[in-house]
Amino acid sequence: MGFRPVPDLWAYLPGTWRTVRTVRDLASGHEGRFTGVTVFGPPPAPEEGLVQREDGDFVWRGVSRPAGRTLRLLPGPTPSSADVRFADGREFHALDLAGGRFTAAHPCAADLYEGEFTVLDADHWRTVWRVRGPAKDLVLTTGYARTGGA
Repeated sequence: MGFRPVPDLWAYLPGTWRTVRTVRDLASGHEGRFTGVTVFGPPPAPEEGLVQREDGDFVWRGVSRPAGRTLRLLPGPTPSSADVRFADGREFHALDLAGGRFTAAHPCAADLYEGEFTVLDADHWRTVWRVRGPAKDLVLTTGYARTGGA
């Protein structure tokens, strides 16, 4: 499979994306599903970058509940790159989609999150996070499809 290079992350990401995520717990065999939308929009002025806001519903073991998160993308050293941070400003990972594919790692306490970002075409991209730790053995696969909304 080929990857779609993204020379300008800041032109590619803004807008609204339909978001579907599966969460597989490899230890228990359980699988959950998040469905919702992710909006990449401008932060409050005068800050730079983008705010990534995800909202939807997460179903785990037959129980549905509202779910969401907010991340901040700050400009990286090139137009294809960003410094991804949690909403509170803590570092999460670097991102560079110049080649259409990127891998990242994030240690979180005793857990290690290893992510792969893949751009499929102008309107579709995917992330796969592998999470390992003393109490976690997960695979989170998220597909994003542009909706055309702002």
